Amino acid sequence: MALSSEEVDKLLNFFFDETNESQTFEHFLSQVSQCFPKAYNYKVGVCVYNLLYHNIITMPSQRILALTLLNEMYRGEPFVNNPFGSFIVGLCQSDSSRKNHVPPNLKISDSEKYFLSHLLVSSQVKEMLKKTPCFIIKTEFGPMADISHVQRLVEEKLDDRFVISRNHISCLVPEPATSTSVEDYEELRAAAKEILSNPSPPAMQTYKPGPIRLVPPLAVGDENMLWLELDEVKNHDFAYDYTMCMPNSNCIEAKKLINKALKGTLSLQQQQHLLSELEKDPKLVYHIDLTPAKLPDLVENNPLIAIEVLLKLMRSTHITEYFSVLVNMEMSLHSMEVVNRLTTTVDLPTEFVHLYISNCISTCETIKDRYMQNRLVRLVCVFLQSLIRNKIINVQELFIEVQAFCIEFSRIREAAALFRLLKQLELGTSDTCNVTVPRS
Repeated sequence: MALSSEEVDKLLNFFFDETNESQTFEHFLSQVSQCFPKAYNYKVGVCVYNLLYHNIITMPSQRILALTLLNEMYRGEPFVNNPFGSFIVGLCQSDSSRKNHVPPNLKISDSEKYFLSHLLVSSQVKEMLKKTPCFIIKTEFGPMADISHVQRLVEEKLDDRFVISRNHISCLVPEPATSTSVEDYEELRAAAKEILSNPSPPAMQTYKPGPIRLVPPLAVGDENMLWLELDEVKNHDFAYDYTMCMPNSNCIEAKKLINKALKGTLSLQQQQHLLSELEKDPKLVYHIDLTPAKLPDLVENNPLIAIEVLLKLMRSTHITEYFSVLVNMEMSLHSMEVVNRLTTTVDLPTEFVHLYISNCISTCETIKDRYMQNRLVRLVCVFLQSLIRNKIINVQELFIEVQAFCIEFSRIREAAALFRLLKQLELGTSDTCNVTVPRS
């Protein structure tokens, strides 16, 4: 039933040949028929069907060639005898009307539907086959042809089969991709041959339920239980969500904005757009690829975004990793702004706040540039006063370290003010007029 590896390779050559976009359908069908005799129609059809089903051929020009081939291989026979008829008809229908035999992730454009529907019922097939895939895809056509008669014939044919025989799915589960472009055709070709040309090709293996029941008695009495007849089960469908993990436009846009935010300051409009997307979908923050290692870049370039992202990540099991990176990153106005905002919004672990304060003090003590040192000392003093006045930290736990810091930089007005605040808290009074700062 399956083509050999060499035959699959030959078939793929037809679809990956870019010149076929500008060649007529008639020319393409002639090439395939010269390579594969009519006895191979079913094998070729099964292979083409699986190439479509498993998204191995995804370009519109490849897709319309494949669907035309599936239809024209059985030209001259009643359409209901085409083993791929239900698949072709299903693709012409709207997404809501599709049946189980059409994968939800396979969709065709209106131009393709127009061409395919007219190919099924038109009397001008020869003229249509003289067109090129490129012409069909780029041209805007009118409404589809009426294929309701063909659709009804196909459904009547399917109704003759047991429902249980039609309820099975491929063993290969599709993984949604963010793009239809292919970077390595050789890798794609190798994968296609692997799943389509083995003695028992994985692409052709399916999973279907195997109901187990007792053998019914030969004679059925009035008091006996009623046996389930599987051909009467109408809703025996697989509960599989094809949209699971499917990338959405909001997620893709948010990722792009985060990547920009790591490299530079976002415009006000971009910031508002990103924040609104995060607000609409709280789980979006887990899908924007912001690892703890990337947090310092976000803090330095876009502190407001960093604050909102960290607030959304508070329930994450990895939040301690983000905190650890934040408190150990190089001290700056933006990092201090982020920590200060977090401390006033949520209850941060005390050890993280204390560690950040210690790192800030250490940075001030070790920096060599006098101007920069004075600037950072002022920032740290204002930051510490804010934490103390808002009762976010228990100053007694850091009293000795902070007092020594104030004494060392007593020449700076903000350090002197912080020292007086410490003494005020120590003495339990608001009178600091007589408090003097010892000189280091």
